[in-house]
Amino acid sequence: MVKCHLCSVKSIRMSEPHDWDSDIIGVIRKYALQNAVEYDGEGRSGSVLGRLLSERKDLRQNARELMVLVDVEVSAANSMAASQGVGAVRAELERSAPEALEREKHQKAEGLRELPGDTSSIVLRFAPNPNGPMTIGHSRGLSINSEYSRMYGGKVVLRFDDTDPKVKPPIIDAYDWIEREYEWLAGKAPDIVIRASDNMSRYLKCAEEMIAGGFGYVCRCSVEDFKRMREEMKDCPCRDRLVSDTLSDWEAMNSGEITEGDAVVRVKTAMALPNPALRDWPALRILDAPHPAVDGAQYRVWPLLDFQSAIDDHDQGVTHIIRGKDLMDSTRKQTLLYEHFGWSYPQTLYWGRIKVHEFGKISKSEIKAAIEKGKFEDWDDIRLPTLPALMRRGFRGEVIRDFWIDLGITQKDISISMQTIEAFHAKRIDSSTERRSFVRDPVKLTLEGSGGPGPELSIPKHPDGMVQGSRDWTVGGSVVVQSADVNAGSIRLKEYADITVSGESAAVDSWSRTDERPVVQWLPLDMGRDAVLHRPEGRLISFESGLLEDFELKIGEIYQLERVGFARLEDLPDEGPAKLIWLHS
Repeated sequence: MVKCHLCSVKSIRMSEPHDWDSDIIGVIRKYALQNAVEYDGEGRSGSVLGRLLSERKDLRQNARELMVLVDVEVSAANSMAASQGVGAVRAELERSAPEALEREKHQKAEGLRELPGDTSSIVLRFAPNPNGPMTIGHSRGLSINSEYSRMYGGKVVLRFDDTDPKVKPPIIDAYDWIEREYEWLAGKAPDIVIRASDNMSRYLKCAEEMIAGGFGYVCRCSVEDFKRMREEMKDCPCRDRLVSDTLSDWEAMNSGEITEGDAVVRVKTAMALPNPALRDWPALRILDAPHPAVDGAQYRVWPLLDFQSAIDDHDQGVTHIIRGKDLMDSTRKQTLLYEHFGWSYPQTLYWGRIKVHEFGKISKSEIKAAIEKGKFEDWDDIRLPTLPALMRRGFRGEVIRDFWIDLGITQKDISISMQTIEAFHAKRIDSSTERRSFVRDPVKLTLEGSGGPGPELSIPKHPDGMVQGSRDWTVGGSVVVQSADVNAGSIRLKEYADITVSGESAAVDSWSRTDERPVVQWLPLDMGRDAVLHRPEGRLISFESGLLEDFELKIGEIYQLERVGFARLEDLPDEGPAKLIWLHS
């Protein structure tokens, strides 16, 4: 019998403003257990509250008070997972609310298909090159690998494939950047972090074993000559040399006697194979280039990616590889290498190419060059498709992750618009985002009229009550509206008054809505502070000046600017305009 850790958490009686009944506590407990199971003992209060309010819409106006109770139940469920294991949480959920387990099963079936083969102890890997931060393209692979690790209680190896110091030289800071981006997107730190460049002695040892074992050799042919032999299916003359002679060349490659471009190490396959890419494929070559993470000129011979990745996958116990279908030849090459060493190749899944319309083909090398030329500020320039840029704009990692999980894995090539991702994101954050007014190109109007609702207004922070509380306005004799709205003549100040504009003044026609005149956003003059909204427009950035509602503003917070869109408040200086960064509509 599984002891319920949650039984020690007694029903919480809240004196203000509600005493919650046992049914509500039971629902919260159910979702806290469910969330802890789905997220491997790392349940999230926000997710639990969202599920509760989705089931009990009548409780939305009490969201703030409920959050206290949600935090307690989530903490208890996570603590149970930590002390007794996720299996104990699942058992308690099956005992108390078995229907809640159906969500987990449904998500696996609908989001990501089951992994093939033995899934009792899975190890996946995510292997970016640290020649810059990650991009929106990387987020797909990381999201899917991290989700599979959650589904099966497995591990993800974050491996930095950094063994090309010449064509893709690493950026030292990028190692830390990527680890932070990983945690932002996956919701947790990677299970294992490895730099391929730290394993150089292992690659060289495997290469020597390969040569000594007769299934690898040093090729001294020119690129053009070997290409011709490969096309003609003829053996390279270096292929059948004595092992002792080949080992001598191998030593010469490492010592510097053979120069860059004059030799490569090849894996023996067969020159008659139908696929030319598999015929005696290259595994290592000489690179006379410094590596920023490796001391001095310690190594001259560096592995190519197919060789390096194959060795690492074996050494790290990788059980499943998820890669693009354009890398099917890599699977075939590595399988032949594994057969030589007597190893078993991991289960492999493929997905098709994905293109985000607005960015086309994303190259970190090109982005880096553009930054160095001053075309972009830095890697977090809001026009870029990098994860630092998305983070700066205010995207939430867990929502980007859910987008890719919902999309799933398919070998079909997919072309999507960034607007699709933005629409998904907007739908997910709308219910938890406070509103603020931002009046662009403001015009001051003096109100002429008496009576009305009085100088004190209480505007909801969220129109549907999903965010508790109100914005308290004091209305004086002057207000500001957008200049374009003034041209309409007769307008309604939202939730306040019908007015008719004449020059710099406006007569109040009615305090209640009387006709179909357009409703406009506005601000009391004393409630606004100068602000500039920075919006990416392709390769440019537009700047929209206006007055931002100066009520409980917090740097880093996302606000929905009414009639404008979502934006993140990046800076709130004591002097000068506030800085807003555009998120999306």
